[in-house]
Amino acid sequence: MRYRLNGLVAMLALSVAGAASAANPKPPPEQVLAKMLDGRTAGAPVNCIDSRGVETVDIVDKTAIVYRLQGGRLYVNRPRVGAESLRRDQVLVTRTVGTRLCSFDPVNLLESGARFDAGFVSLGAFTPYDRPRR
Repeated sequence: MRYRLNGLVAMLALSVAGAASAANPKPPPEQVLAKMLDGRTAGAPVNCIDSRGVETVDIVDKTAIVYRLQGGRLYVNRPRVGAESLRRDQVLVTRTVGTRLCSFDPVNLLESGARFDAGFVSLGAFTPYDRPRR
């Protein structure tokens, strides 16, 4: 009887968790990216960025990699191949030649907890986004 009760409690907990996640669905990736870029204007795409100036890197699930540089400029990279493998909890491992990150540099994806290979992406052009000058 005790095992049945534990099983029932576990099933109830899972159904409550499922209902809570259904009540608060994750926004679509394009909406997440649009919120990050809100108030910014796009510039002309470039093939390389200076990796020394990168402060943070954010992954937008199955969509893009966003590089935030010193000074606040964002560069959005929509990979040509492998974007469907992107998840925000992954680690990017990039092999660059010199200090520039370029569209031809290989990027491997690692699972953050286990550190095992989760795929790769082939980068596209880097599109800069800046806030308007006041």
